[in-house]
Amino acid sequence: MIRRFTAAAAALSMLGLAACATTPGPMMSGPGPARFAAEDFAWSARGGQNSVQGRVAYRADGKAFDCIGSVGLTPDTPYTRARFQTLYGSTDRAAVPVAVVRARDVADPNADYRNFVRSATCAGNAFSFSGLPDGSWFVIVPVRAQGGEPIVLMQRVQTRGGRIANLTL
Repeated sequence: MIRRFTAAAAALSMLGLAACATTPGPMMSGPGPARFAAEDFAWSARGGQNSVQGRVAYRADGKAFDCIGSVGLTPDTPYTRARFQTLYGSTDRAAVPVAVVRARDVADPNADYRNFVRSATCAGNAFSFSGLPDGSWFVIVPVRAQGGEPIVLMQRVQTRGGRIANLTL
């Protein structure tokens, strides 16, 4: 009985020590940071039958936020996906203070994809884009609560089949 107890105690001690052992960190693999390539944006310059209709209903800490500028619609490409992951910490949806976004560093910060970004007015916390081709896009909306610091809302949206994509940020 004592021999079994001693063996069990020794095994538990070894497991405990094994848990403390250092392990190698994650290995970096893959092609590295996405590079800007204008041809990746070509699909987004075409016209189409799709639309995005959006509204801002964002609330935090009991405060309602309102649009404070134009809404941007950016094509989803390998470059913008990597860029938005860095800036917003997500490629699906985020709410990040403008100061935080501006403080983050991105690869190839001088890449000029402005010609592919569509812009819309946000009036009454509503906006729309029309004539869009099928594809994946990032909607970017600057907002602010009364007296608060500005925040950027980001959400990915898919357009396809001549439909209206409705979203609420």
